[in-house]
Amino acid sequence: MEPQQALYDLSPAVRVMLTGLLIACVPLLWVWWRNQNTSTARRLQALTVLTLFLTFDLVLFGAFTRLTDSGLGCPDWPGCYGNASPLGAIAEITQAQTAMPTGPVTHGKAWVEMVHRYLATSVGVLILTLTIASWWARRKDASINAWWPTFTLVWVCVQGAFGALTVTMKLFPAIVTLHLVGGLVLLALLCAQAVGFTNRRTVPTASVARVGLGVACVLLATQIVLGGWVSTNYAVLACNTFPLCQGSWWPTMDFHQAFEIWRPLGRLQDGSYLSFAGLTAIHYAHRLMAYAVLLVLAVVAWRLHRSPVTRRQARWLGGLTLLQFATGLSNVVLGWPLLAAVAHTGGAAALVVVLTWAVCAQRTAPVATLAVSPTRSRLSA
Repeated sequence: MEPQQALYDLSPAVRVMLTGLLIACVPLLWVWWRNQNTSTARRLQALTVLTLFLTFDLVLFGAFTRLTDSGLGCPDWPGCYGNASPLGAIAEITQAQTAMPTGPVTHGKAWVEMVHRYLATSVGVLILTLTIASWWARRKDASINAWWPTFTLVWVCVQGAFGALTVTMKLFPAIVTLHLVGGLVLLALLCAQAVGFTNRRTVPTASVARVGLGVACVLLATQIVLGGWVSTNYAVLACNTFPLCQGSWWPTMDFHQAFEIWRPLGRLQDGSYLSFAGLTAIHYAHRLMAYAVLLVLAVVAWRLHRSPVTRRQARWLGGLTLLQFATGLSNVVLGWPLLAAVAHTGGAAALVVVLTWAVCAQRTAPVATLAVSPTRSRLSA
């Protein structure tokens, strides 16, 4: 039998946090060394960009953790069988793996889960450092906004709580989906802060572009939630052909079961199993929304490319839209390969960053751009 372990065991919490602190020291020292002769705002921006990059990596590793079924590799939180690493839980993990060789607890899965927790803790340390440094810098420069990093710190704490619930509630689909969405919101917050450090002025932008970006953001957010719901319910292979599903444009589906939100993994609220028709409805809702999202993103990328202020974002947006289509299609027709599945999550995360970047660029433009393009502005008007 698998050894019983309390869901919450805080005894290794300090050691886990110290591990995260040690990991965070590497990027912190790198930022300090590279920017020691620059302004305070430049150092804060560099730290924000680096934190954004590492948070993106954390989202990818979180997808890898979920897709390799490692989310319960350590059945307690924040450690592993009351230890700060799987090394201290070799006996317990071996016993669990012997009882269930293909079960949720194995030595490999335990390490994947704990590395994910170490990385998440290190990102938390970086955001805490960014918050403290922003308030400290604000004492000398009132233009530095310390409230954004403060809100981001609060958000990462909430995200950590959802990470704990993901384990203790045994991969409850609604919690796992919210945990994924929370990570992408964290990316958007950090991206907005990184752009905000640039010396920029407000410029007028076309209302069509603003509306298009707004619609794209809403549709992408909806699609990400639907995609998370597909992944956390393991509904990707409910349709294994494209564009038809099970040989039909409208296969047998049960949307009532599909969107019964507060329920355990694989079951309904009454304890019965989620039917294949329910899984099909989960998958097909995501696929139908994908058609609308891909069309809107393509149009928005074309509109953004017409403006020199957002041309770079337009190119990224177009490329990522193609990537999402390719990886989404690969998940279906190739049987959900790990590389394509992780890349699909990464593409969604990158789209969140690029759209946030584009929204900020639509609101503002670099001072240098304004200085060299008055003729273009008059012609476009």
